[in-house]
Order: sequence, then C-alpha cells, then structure tokens
Amino acid sequence: METSPLSDLETARRWATEQLAPITEQPRLEAELLLTALLDCNRATLLAHLDAPLPPTAAATYRSWVQRRAAGEPLPYITGHIEFFGLEFTVTPAVLIPRPETELLVETALAHVGTAPRIADVGTGSGCIIVTLARHLPQARCYAVDLSAAALEVARLNAARHGVAERIRFLEGDLLAPLPEPVDLIVSNPPYVAESEWETLPVSVRREPALALLGGKEGLDAVRRLLAQAPANLRPGGMLLMEIGERQGAAALALARATFPAAACHILQDLAGKDRLLWVRGR
Repeated sequence: METSPLSDLETARRWATEQLAPITEQPRLEAELLLTALLDCNRATLLAHLDAPLPPTAAATYRSWVQRRAAGEPLPYITGHIEFFGLEFTVTPAVLIPRPETELLVETALAHVGTAPRIADVGTGSGCIIVTLARHLPQARCYAVDLSAAALEVARLNAARHGVAERIRFLEGDLLAPLPEPVDLIVSNPPYVAESEWETLPVSVRREPALALLGGKEGLDAVRRLLAQAPANLRPGGMLLMEIGERQGAAALALARATFPAAACHILQDLAGKDRLLWVRGR
C-alpha cells in the first residue's frame, strides 16, 4: 500500500478512495466517513474544508484506519459507532452491526403496540432495538436478552448513552429462558444466515459475530426455537416481531401458523420489496 504523505484532507480522501475501491461499492463515501470520524466533524464541514492540512499524527491514524477497512474490517468497528433510527449507537466486534432494514421492526412495533407495554428484545446485541423502543415508549417495561455477556455490556453502554438504562433489565441467557414474566411484545433480529450462505457473504460481514448471524442449515434454527418458546411468554393479545432472511418468508410464516393457529400471522416486506419481518399477533 502506498506510503506517500497525506498532507491535506483532499489528498487523504483521494488516496483512501483508491485503497477502498476493491472492498466497497462506495469508496469515496467511506473515505469521507473515516475522515469525519477522525476529525469529529460532519460531512458538510469536511467537504467545505478539503484544502485544510492533515497533521502527521492524524494522517498516521487515518492511514491505519483505511488499511484496516481495506483488509475487510467493517467500517463501524473502526469508527466505533453507527446511526440507527436517528440515534447513534456504540458498536464493537462483540455485536452485530445495526442495519437500516431492521428499522422496519421498530417502526412496526411503535405503530401497533400500546403506550405501556412489556417488551422483550431477544438477542439484543448492541441494544439498538430495545433502546430505541424505550426512548419512544417512556412507560414501557423492557427486557434485553442475549447469550453473550460482551454484547450485553455494549447494550448497557448504549442504554446509558440514551438515558434509558434504568428502564431496561439486561438478562444473559438463551432466547426467552431468562424472561421473568410474560410480555406484550417480543422483538428479535435472530441469527438467520444459512450455513450454505456463509461463504457467499462479503468479507466484512463475516467479520461480525457468527453467533449473531448463523442460523443452522436452513437459517431457521433460532426462528423455530423462538417461535416454540413464544406462546408461553406472550400475554393474551401479545405480538411477536422477528426479522427474517429475504428467502425465508414462506417457511417462517408456515412455522408461525403452526405454532399460533389462532393468531394473525403476516410477512412484511422492506423498502426493497424483500420479505423481512414476521408479524404474529394473538387474538
């Protein structure tokens, strides 16, 4: 990798764009995002001052960050944060990186849940779902469950960051097993990548926790187990919202209808028109 001096912001951006072209479809944008994280500014400020000098110490850090990204490390793990539903969340290699498509789950929950629900977020990871719901539903009683102690620590940080830590109980354990009471709403972005799909994923995605991604041979292991546990953990008329893979709609819907024969079960599509969300609501 070239080692010429990165004397100003424009030179640094141009160099980084070249280095990142093989790893991302948006190399210039990612080069700029790394610069804004380095300089603690927004993109508008950066673009208005591209002729500004880049001090040698900052240039060295930037070169290191770009090299890490070019090697396949996800950009949010380098910057340490990502935006979700208008809020900024801390992320580390211990948690799955929040995706825009998961915002559909939050939007659906907010549109259909009451003002003071009991909510369980299963496989909370960074806590982006439960923290966002807690912010928008100040009377909700919230539980965040994860099998990973390291992930729960990140979720606690994000809950504290957004002022909702006192309203969320963090529970370490498998799926719904640690839940102390039935709830009105179960939300989950479970691991749903099929084993056969793993090698086809981008290098950067395979740097995220396999525990949060791999869902067994068909990608439905966690989906199936969570559905099986849900009836005993939902209050009458309760709702379950679970993110699924784009090719899992029919299978997930069949599993849900078998488990909840009297409930309303639907598949919702994301903005790209792909199956994305399993919606189950008791009658």
